[in-house]
Amino acid sequence: MFTRFLPLMIALAVGPALIAPAAGAATPPVQPPAAGESSLALVLRAHHWTLQSAVDGAGRRVEALLPPGRPFVMNFDGARLSIHGGCNRKIGGWRLTAPGTLVIDRLASTQMACEAALMQADAALADALARPLEVDVALGPAPSLRLTTAAQQVLTFSGERTLRSQYGTPKRIFLEVAPQTVPCKLPSGEGGRCLQVRELRFDDKGLRKGPPGPWRPFAGSIEGFTHTPGVRNVLRIDRYERRPAPSGGPAAIYVLDMVVQSETVTGR
Repeated sequence: MFTRFLPLMIALAVGPALIAPAAGAATPPVQPPAAGESSLALVLRAHHWTLQSAVDGAGRRVEALLPPGRPFVMNFDGARLSIHGGCNRKIGGWRLTAPGTLVIDRLASTQMACEAALMQADAALADALARPLEVDVALGPAPSLRLTTAAQQVLTFSGERTLRSQYGTPKRIFLEVAPQTVPCKLPSGEGGRCLQVRELRFDDKGLRKGPPGPWRPFAGSIEGFTHTPGVRNVLRIDRYERRPAPSGGPAAIYVLDMVVQSETVTGR
């Protein structure tokens, strides 16, 4: 039996799920900015931004910034910017220093080794974002973000609403996922197999408190988590409540924030 523990105090950034509203459902409007916050900052935070095109000052495609199958995705979370795509995840601070000007602090990066094209993409992006950028956002059914670099490269991103901007602040919960699935009734009404989960509670120091909740079948999905038969997991989850729940859709969306404990179970 092999057990791996990750301390609760380590905050692992997990790419948020990109979930569109249910068909026919109205998309909630972006909320008005808080006092002292610009509308541009609010819009940046309310979307995931995926790089769709990059051209230089002469309109030529910048191939290094567009690695096939690994597009860059930017997320503005509070005062922190995170980027995934390419080879390594990148994190740094950001701020709007003047109307239409975005400054990104030096980015910290994970240190994975990848194929040359992905490493070159990381280097090209870091160089493009190293100096102040002109920023322009177009809202509507297909939001877009355009960044113009100091070298006059133009990076164009498509926007996807974040779950937080649609459903508000999530509730943080911990779920233990049993190593084996169980028979259950699926949302379609048909029989199938589901995860078996129970809720756990931890105090501010990361210590278990109180008894665990009862085991129950979980017929939904947890974005960012893939169950492996024979592996027991404790997951830190963000649960977004959908009010009112869409017809035929789930009342809540579960998104993995962190794998707290993972254990391979044999002989059970």
